[in-house]
Amino acid sequence: MSWISNYVRPKINSLFARREVPENLWVKCDGCGTMLFHRELGDNLNVCPNCGYHMAISPRERFRDLFDGGVFVEISVPKPIADPLAFKDQKKYPDRLREARKKTGEEDAMLVAEGEIGRLKTVCVGQDFAFMGGSMGMYVGNAIIAGAERAVKRKCPMVLFAAAGGARMQEGILSLMQMPRATVAAQMLKEAGLPYIVVLTDPTTGGVTASYAMLGDVQIAEPGALICFAGPRVIEQTIRETLPEGFQRSEYLLDHGMLDMVVRRADMRGVLTRLLRLLTNQPPAVLGELSVAPAEVPAAEGAPAGASAQS
Repeated sequence: MSWISNYVRPKINSLFARREVPENLWVKCDGCGTMLFHRELGDNLNVCPNCGYHMAISPRERFRDLFDGGVFVEISVPKPIADPLAFKDQKKYPDRLREARKKTGEEDAMLVAEGEIGRLKTVCVGQDFAFMGGSMGMYVGNAIIAGAERAVKRKCPMVLFAAAGGARMQEGILSLMQMPRATVAAQMLKEAGLPYIVVLTDPTTGGVTASYAMLGDVQIAEPGALICFAGPRVIEQTIRETLPEGFQRSEYLLDHGMLDMVVRRADMRGVLTRLLRLLTNQPPAVLGELSVAPAEVPAAEGAPAGASAQS
């Protein structure tokens, strides 16, 4: 009777056993609490279709939607010293880096790429909040400089997407030194007469806000993004007063002149295309291609005017 135990019973169990559903199939919106299917959310660029809440998105996913045809070339970034201060809190700094690289699949908190946006060659720099809170370390400084140098070499504009919790404490003063380094990179673009556009996403705080994130020729933000140096909770505890609703959010800062525009993620490509072509004195982007008209066949000798030649 071994065939009943070894074959029939496992076959029956496989038919009626409860199948485990992966936990990452559904994502809860932090704005309205709706459970969203991951494919639907990905197709909508990580924006809730119910309330319009803009969730975090990786630079690689953003660039696939931003560049023409989703095609771009990564620009190599010089690697800094791995652990300059031999820093250790609850974990060693190299262990934290290793975990973040395994989680995101990226080398560090910033990705630099080159491609075309509306047929205009552009260098884009994107910060990844999923990598240690997008903290600004030496690699981030190297990435901004590498992007600026590439833009100057190619004579093309640069767009930077900021998303950070501030400086990376594991690198101490070396992290803070990236603020003047990034400022020099922005100055390189200015001296070369090249546009530098900054897109502020949720959240952009700390030393990032105090340096390269506020030096753009045009300052854009996604809806509802927290943009500040010190967070609302710290300010309330310091001044012991309740802050206005929406304080330090994109719409509040736009009303108070700190931003030039607030743009939804779905409209970002179109807005950047128009801005980049305008700032580089290019004609408006071609939105469609017209088919080539067929060549006219010369009329045969003796044929009436307007008649086509016979083959």
